[in-house]
Amino acid sequence: MNRIQQIFRDHADAYLASARPTDGERKVIRAIGLCRSGEYGHHLYHCAHCNKKHTSASSCGNRHCPVCQHEKNAAWVVKQQLRRLPCTYFMATFTLPEQLRPLALAHPKPVYDALMDAAAESLRALEADPRFVGCKVAGCTGILHTWGRQLQYHPHVHFIVPGGGLSADRERWVAAQGDFLVHVRALSRMFRGKMRERLERQGLLERVPASAWSMEWNVHCKAVGNGERVLRYLGAYVFRVAISDARITAYNPGDGDSRKATVTFKYQKVGSSRWRHMTINVIEFIRRYLQHVLPRGFRKVRHYGFLAPNFGVSIQRIRELICMLYETLRGWAMRVPVRKPSRPLTCKECGHRLRWMCYIPRQRPHPMQI
Repeated sequence: MNRIQQIFRDHADAYLASARPTDGERKVIRAIGLCRSGEYGHHLYHCAHCNKKHTSASSCGNRHCPVCQHEKNAAWVVKQQLRRLPCTYFMATFTLPEQLRPLALAHPKPVYDALMDAAAESLRALEADPRFVGCKVAGCTGILHTWGRQLQYHPHVHFIVPGGGLSADRERWVAAQGDFLVHVRALSRMFRGKMRERLERQGLLERVPASAWSMEWNVHCKAVGNGERVLRYLGAYVFRVAISDARITAYNPGDGDSRKATVTFKYQKVGSSRWRHMTINVIEFIRRYLQHVLPRGFRKVRHYGFLAPNFGVSIQRIRELICMLYETLRGWAMRVPVRKPSRPLTCKECGHRLRWMCYIPRQRPHPMQI
């Protein structure tokens, strides 16, 4: 069993007794605790070799569950790799200042929407400036993260940005100059201004300390080559919440006493490759984990500009425009990603591959039997 799931099963009741979780957090607690327990039904499999039948408990499917989201990561990375363009890529990171984080915890959906959209608009506006790129239609993909390496609340958004964009008539590729995209200071100040405008429209501006608007906001932008490595890196976090099971090095259940139970996990400081370890109480671990539950229906991955799904020019056409600009693809090779097949279920008796037969819903008692 996944250790994160075991922690929730052992101590969720103690956490619920000591905290006031939202309805969304209660739903996540229930989903993680009951995932693959039979509460969500079973799948029936058949082995054609020995004619045995096997059942497997169904997953909960909740996007915050650490048990059943792994294969979605791999599928997303392959899809994005196939959409890569033959150009230099950049990664831009926009971090929400500490003064705005209490507001984000209280009103996550409007603040996260403002964070992602304000950052994307700032990027596209500066790329349109002739002093930088000078393209009229830029494109980028944003991925929201809300956690730091120690599970603390640290909302920020990473953008994967192709180095260039389309002209006004969408018939010409305008490339960025070398490893430079836009000035970071100008990007930071424009982002700050657009965030303020959005929060004011939503009636949330008065809840932000005035000091937040006079300080420099943390924004980074750097070239990342052809984008292949950064897609793999960020793809690992698209369908994952806060921490993976592999980073948990020890779990002490405390003989069922949540006050004595502890969780130890490893982490790396920014700029360091050395692993460090942190031990915290199990209730604090659950609290930190649940801080990163997203609002219902919220899209944490968004595509903007010419990368948007409804944009009128296809990715293949944009590739052709880039080739026309450089007249060759020399120096850029498209390596078609190969998705590793998932490990098939095998028969416990003979080891042969199982064939899925049907889904069996959970058998609930008839009202007259209760």
